[in-house]
Amino acid sequence: MRKAFICPSKYVQGEDELLNLGYFVKTYGEAALLIAHPDDVTRVKDKLEATSKKFGIKLIESGFNGECSREEVARLQQTAKEQQCACTIGLGGGKAIDTAKCVAEGDALIIVPTIAATDAPTSHSAVLYTPDGAFDDYAYFKQSPSVVMIDTTVIAKAPTRFLVSGMGDALSTYFEARATAASYTKVNAGLPCGVREGVCGEARGTKAALVMAELCYQTLLEDGLKAKEASDCNVVTPALENIIETNILLSGLGFESAGLAGAHAIHDGLTILEGAHGYFHGEKVAFGTICQLVLENAPTEELEEVLQFCTELGLPVCLKDIGVNEISEEQLLAVAEKACIPEESIHAMPFPITVEAVAAAIHTADKIGKAYKNRV
Repeated sequence: MRKAFICPSKYVQGEDELLNLGYFVKTYGEAALLIAHPDDVTRVKDKLEATSKKFGIKLIESGFNGECSREEVARLQQTAKEQQCACTIGLGGGKAIDTAKCVAEGDALIIVPTIAATDAPTSHSAVLYTPDGAFDDYAYFKQSPSVVMIDTTVIAKAPTRFLVSGMGDALSTYFEARATAASYTKVNAGLPCGVREGVCGEARGTKAALVMAELCYQTLLEDGLKAKEASDCNVVTPALENIIETNILLSGLGFESAGLAGAHAIHDGLTILEGAHGYFHGEKVAFGTICQLVLENAPTEELEEVLQFCTELGLPVCLKDIGVNEISEEQLLAVAEKACIPEESIHAMPFPITVEAVAAAIHTADKIGKAYKNRV
């Protein structure tokens, strides 16, 4: 059996860690292309200026337009060439990070998240969109980022909703990894650049990845609420540090090297509902996790534990919590159909999947979530 595990060359997090950015740039050369939204640059401008001066490097601002499109990637690659940039920095949220991945194409890449809202920073994949924001395609590169640098002080000052959403995304990690392991489904870690099918892309998850996925869930239960309270106060505490590591590193390694399953597929299905458009990825994944647990008939105690966790943090436990006050049978089936398309991760569940079963799980999870909220 072929197995694969993928991870960044270096992961580092700490208070004011951004002041060390210049050190890592210097290992590649004198100049770096900085891909970031102007608002994110403004948030950390003092630190960027300080690290540039200390290490004698130059940060080339890219004028990033906010969308990870083929056109924007091509423009930025040309800018990097003209400015003789030795490396690429993706600073900010998901779009800037994914654009930096596409520009770097797996080489000399430094990722600096300013929020802990998803597990994307450590991965070797990116999502491409059209210039007007519609989904285009997935991109996979030969390796994960060279450096993932987390300034916990910056993340502590971000709106708490981002951190909580990241916990919603991380919540699915163990349950999806468990399902993938049980079904012996291949994982993304086996996908090299440009390969989607064939023997060279086939690999199963490692035991190390499954252990990390389980630790991800345990840490959420132990430190999630305490981290939320620290974030509300905009301060760094041990609990917040643990959850930042959980949201970004443990969940990131978990989803790529241990696998995705029902929760993320159901999230993808939920995106067709107009009411859900204003909700973050991790918020919808949290409800998708509850749906997956219903789909697999998880023990009542486990389902109750997840419901309690979500309720304490303010994560969605029913459709109303993601802006869907009413849903028709036709809409429910449409959500399930999208979740069950052949390329979706729901087929990593260790039993046969049908549209009707997924629709029933979503409907039942919604009812269970509503009843739980009324009970507590």
